[in-house]
Formats: sequence, structure tokens, C-alpha cells
Amino acid sequence: MHRADLGFIGLAVMGQNLVLNMERHGYAVAVYNRTTTRTDEFLERNPGLKLIRAATLAELVDRLARPRIVMIMVQAGPAVDAIIADLLHLLEAGDLVIDGGNSHFKDSDRRAAYIQAQGLDFLGVGVSGGEEGALWGPSIMPGGARAAFVRVEGLLTAISAKAPRDQAPCLAYMGPRGAGHYVKMVHNAIEYGDMQLIAEAYDLLHRGLGLTNAELADTFAEWNEGELDSFLIEITAQIFRAMDPLTNQALIDVVLDKAAQKGTGKWASQDALDLGAPIPTINAAVVGRILSSLKSERIQAADRLPGRADGQWTGDREEGKAAIRDALYASKISAYAQGMALLSTASAEYGYELQLGEIAAIWRGGCIIRARFLEDVMCAYQRDRILPNLLLDPAISAAVGARLPSWRRVVSHAVLMGIPVPALGTSLAYYDSYRTARLPANLIQGQRDLFGAHTYERIDRPGNFHADWSR
Repeated sequence: MHRADLGFIGLAVMGQNLVLNMERHGYAVAVYNRTTTRTDEFLERNPGLKLIRAATLAELVDRLARPRIVMIMVQAGPAVDAIIADLLHLLEAGDLVIDGGNSHFKDSDRRAAYIQAQGLDFLGVGVSGGEEGALWGPSIMPGGARAAFVRVEGLLTAISAKAPRDQAPCLAYMGPRGAGHYVKMVHNAIEYGDMQLIAEAYDLLHRGLGLTNAELADTFAEWNEGELDSFLIEITAQIFRAMDPLTNQALIDVVLDKAAQKGTGKWASQDALDLGAPIPTINAAVVGRILSSLKSERIQAADRLPGRADGQWTGDREEGKAAIRDALYASKISAYAQGMALLSTASAEYGYELQLGEIAAIWRGGCIIRARFLEDVMCAYQRDRILPNLLLDPAISAAVGARLPSWRRVVSHAVLMGIPVPALGTSLAYYDSYRTARLPANLIQGQRDLFGAHTYERIDRPGNFHADWSR
């Protein structure tokens, strides 16, 4: 019997598309799903391919060439642990287990230690690109033992996206243990921030400047031809052109204004707080989704809470559009700077040895946040591998500085109009805080020392001090 190159567990849409991607590149894949009808339906839809059916995990393992490789693509959490526990009874020393789902990085740290103690190899692999990316080429972020990565580097290279400019594979070894899933978590967190920023720009263009859906589609399509060129801007233009077949209205206008989340953005916010790494744009995006879920309360508040706002943009409409574009781009830079700084802090804390330039390079294609701007990010870290913050790169700094007047004007107009811009506003506040040599935290030190004797530090001598503040 022909043995498969790889066993694949989990045939939801992402899993199915990854399997088809692997098969298209010449790999024979044995497939298993807990619900066997899904396996059968998948194979029926794809006849004549190098796919091997397995009805049980034991059958899956039996159909694999040694040393075996098994990839898991199921819902993060207990389901992954349950499958690993079952596999360990069936696999043997030298076999490799790959978790390709959105697992928490600490779970991957734990699983790596446990599986390797059993004599097996483990990779926690972040995969980004959605359904289309899984089928035609995602961005892939593997973490675990480097030797384990080398075993599957050819496979992952084959199925990965290729960057638009130089056709480089959107794949790189991230580091040990849960490094791959950490990078994927931060990728998703930046995605949260980027989406919230675009949504706020839409709100300003629509409510503030009065653009119709057709004008919004044209505006975002035009922006996608310039510095904002990205997958998210591209699909935003597409969304404003879509029509609802049920009502014959613009589809966007019948979509409820409640945004769900699966947790990766929240995980990033939680870990950033634990590490002391400021990522306010991402935090604002997470909170924005939570606030959006309070739909019934917001409806009541809209009738009861005074706004006292000027609801109109003052000034030329085209100038307003240009200013919002500049503010969006500057805020995007701020959000990426926060995300990359989090990666740097986490790398030192967890011993991941992340290479930020490589991370930016593999995000240029396949993934959800792929954008022209990532070329600039990659180049910034090529110029200075230990750059403490992306905003300190001269080219990046100049790009922000040129857009700073528009950025301030847009945030100011939004406040006056009563249009909430938590991500645009906090992106600017992060920039202003980072560039301020002396913040008012000296007062906070004084307050803490006065009411709790927590001590304070001085600017003129080292050490910790306590004062009698009543003198």
C-alpha cells in the first residue's frame, strides 16, 4: 500500500484547502476528521487526487511513511490536547506533530516540552491567509526545534505564498517552542488594529464627509493604488460595491454593527500588559469590538446621552479625504510600531530570538495584513537589526512627520463632530507619548509615594527615595 507523506487531522475549510494545496504540490496526504461524513464528502468532491482516507487515528498513523508527520488543524484549546494525547499512543520516537491552528503560545510552549520528552518532535505553526491563502499560499510562521522545521521546510516552502516583489517564500523559522504561535498572535493583533483604523476612516468619510457607498468604494480603490496598498484596503473597496440579493440594497447597510472576535487580539493585549509593552491601538481595537457588542445599550444611550457635537466636517471635501488618508496611514505605522515592539519585548522575555526583519518579510504575501508598507518595515530592520522602535527609523519617521498635520486635524475634527476614533486617536497619543522627553509620570510617582510610601526615583541621583510631601 502506498504510504502518505503526511497525515492531516481536521477538515474544516482551512484544513481542506491546506490539504489541496499540499496535494497540488505533489504530496500524498492521508486525511482524518472526527466526523467521518466530512472526510467522505471532501474526498467525493476531489476525486483522482493523492488523498488517502482514514476512518480512525490509528488508521491515519498506519498509512504514513516513517518517520511520520502529522499535522493538526482543529479548534485551539482542549481539542488539540485530546488529539495529541491519542496520537502519543500511536506514534513513536522521531515522529513529528505539527499544530497548525490558532493555539495560544503558552500552550505551544507546554506541548513542545511534553511531546519532546516523549521522544517526538513538535512544531507550533502559525498560518495566515484565510481560506484563499490556505489553498493558494499562506504566510507560515513555524516555531519549535529547528531540526524539526528543517524536516518539513521543503513542504512548507512549496505551499507558502510568495512575496510580490521578489517571489521569496512567505515562510521563515521563528524560534523555539511557541515562537511561531506568538508571532501569529501578534500578526492577528495588528490585523485587529488595522481593521479598526479602516473602520474609523470609513465612519469619518461616511458620516463626516457624506460619501455614498459608491464613492466609498471608489475612494478605497484609489487609496489601494498608493501607499495604503494592502489586502484589507482592497477588500474594503469590494465590500462597498456588494449588493444584498434579499433587499437589493447595499449589503454593508444591512450588516449589523457588532464585530465578533476569536481571542487572539485579546491574548496579545493580555500578554502585552504582563510584559509592560504598550500597544494602545490594538487594545483600542479589542475594546472597540467589545463596545460594538453592546448594541441594545448603545441604542438606548443614543437617545439619552447628549452629544453637543458639530456633525459636519469643515473645509473642502477632497482635502478632507486626503487628510483622512494621511491619518489612516500614519496610524497604521503607529500600530505596526507597537506590534513590532511587542515582538521585540516578548522575544527577550521568552527567549524566542525573533528576527523582526524576517517577520516583516514573510508578512508581505499570503497573510491578512499583507501590504506594500511591509517592504518599508522589512528595510527598516535590514538597516538596523536592533532598532528599538520602528518609529525611530529615519524613513519611517519622515513618512509620519509629513502626515502629522493631517493626522492631528482629523483626530481633532472627529472629536468635535462626536465621531468616535479610539484607534486613530490612541495611535496619535502613542506617537506623541513616545516622542515626549518628559511625561507627567513624575506626578504619578509623587502621588504613589505620598499615599502609599511606594518611593520615587530622582533625575539627579540613582536610588529609590521617600519624602514627607507635607513640607
